[in-house]
Amino acid sequence: MYRTYEDMPKIKLPGDVEVKISDSTIRDGAQMPGIVFKTSHKLRVYEWLHEIGIEKIETFLYNKRDRVAAREMLDRGYEHPEVTAWARAATADIDLALNMDGIEEIGILMSVSDVHIFDKMGFKNREEAEDKYLAALDYAIGHGLKARCHFEDITRADMAGFVVPLVEQIIERSPDTLIRICDTLNLGMPFPEIDMPYGIPNIIKRLKDAGVVNIETHIHDDFGLGIANTLAGYWYGANWSNLTFLGIGERAGNAELEKILLFLAYRVEGFQKYNLKCLVEFARYMEKEVGIRVPRNKAVVGRNMFAHESGIHTAGVIKNPFTYEPFPPALIGGKRELLIGDSSGTEVIRMKVEETLSELMHVKAKVDKNDPRIKAIHQDIQKLYDDEVRRSCISDDELKSYVEKYFMFEPIVKKDASRDGEDVE
Repeated sequence: MYRTYEDMPKIKLPGDVEVKISDSTIRDGAQMPGIVFKTSHKLRVYEWLHEIGIEKIETFLYNKRDRVAAREMLDRGYEHPEVTAWARAATADIDLALNMDGIEEIGILMSVSDVHIFDKMGFKNREEAEDKYLAALDYAIGHGLKARCHFEDITRADMAGFVVPLVEQIIERSPDTLIRICDTLNLGMPFPEIDMPYGIPNIIKRLKDAGVVNIETHIHDDFGLGIANTLAGYWYGANWSNLTFLGIGERAGNAELEKILLFLAYRVEGFQKYNLKCLVEFARYMEKEVGIRVPRNKAVVGRNMFAHESGIHTAGVIKNPFTYEPFPPALIGGKRELLIGDSSGTEVIRMKVEETLSELMHVKAKVDKNDPRIKAIHQDIQKLYDDEVRRSCISDDELKSYVEKYFMFEPIVKKDASRDGEDVE
C-alpha cells in the first residue's frame, strides 16, 4: 500500500485555525548554562529563521549587546520573523521596548504558581501578584504595544482560583492578548483525559472557555514531553507554539523547533510555508560557532539521521530509501551516508567497492554481489571486530586499501572498455 514517500497520507489538524511559530533561541535558549551568544550569532540565527519562514522571534533588551542585536534585526526590514521583546511585569522593562523603535509586541512574565508567587517573587498574597501583573499589562497596551502574557509554571498553578480569574481580566482589557502556557518543569501531559493542572488539552479548553483567542505553548523538556505537549497544544486549540532551535535552554531545554517544523511540514496537511532545506546547515553552524553539542543520534539534524551501517538497513536503503528513511534527506539539506562497520553485510561493501573503483579507474564499475573478493573484504573487516581490535567504522580511505589489495591487481577491466562511462566488471 505504501511504497514511496508520495504514498503516505497527510494528517489534518482539527479545527480551522492557522497555527504559527515563535522562536526563543536567542532569549530562552541563550539562558542555557555555558552558552554565550555574540551579537553576530544572534543575527545569524535571525537570518536562518527568516530563511525558514518563522513568524516571530523574541529577544531580551536588558543589555547593550541585546539592544544592538535587536536594532540590527529591525533595520533589516524583514516581514518575518517579527522582532518582539520580553519583559518582567515592571514598567522599566516595558520602557526598554517602548524606546526601541520598530518593536510592536512585548511578552510580560506572569508567574502563576504559588511557589513562584510567594517563594520566588515574595508577594504577600495572590491579589498583590494579580495587581502587579495587570498594572504592567495596562502600561504596555496603554502605550500602544501588543501583549503576550507568559503564565509561568501554569502546570503547578491553581487554575480555578487564580489563573482563570486573571485571564478573564486580561481578556476584558485586551481581547486579542496572547496567553502563553508555560509548562516550566514539563509536568504537563498531552492526553485529554488528564485533568488540570497537568492536562495541556484541558488547560487550553479552559482558556478558550474564558474567551482567549490566541493561545501559545512554551514547553520545557524535563520529562522528555516537550514535543508531545507542543503537538497536543496545536491539536486541542492553541494557535502558536514557542520553540528553540535544537531545544536549547535552561536545564533540559525546550521543545525543539526543528522537530515541530519537520512534523508540520512533512506529516501535516497544509504547511508548505516553511522552508526546511537549511536545517542541517543551521545545526552545524550552532555546533561550530555557538558551541552547542549536537548528539549524533539526535532526531532530524543529528549526523546519524541518514547514516546506515547494519546489513539489513543498508541493503534496504540501497534498493529503496523509503524502506528505512522516514523522509528524503534533501528535505532538510541532509545527505545519505552508508557506513561499513561490525553489523554491515556484503551489499554495502559491494556498493562502496563500486564507488571506489569508479573513482580509481575513471569508468563506471560494476561488481557482482557474489564476487569472492567482496566476501574476502567482508571477512577481513569482520575479523577486525571479532578480534576486538576495531571500535569504529571503516573509512573510505581504508576501504580503498582493500580495493587496491583485492581488485587492482586483477583483470577487472574488459579489453574493449572505453573511458567514457561504460560498465566494467
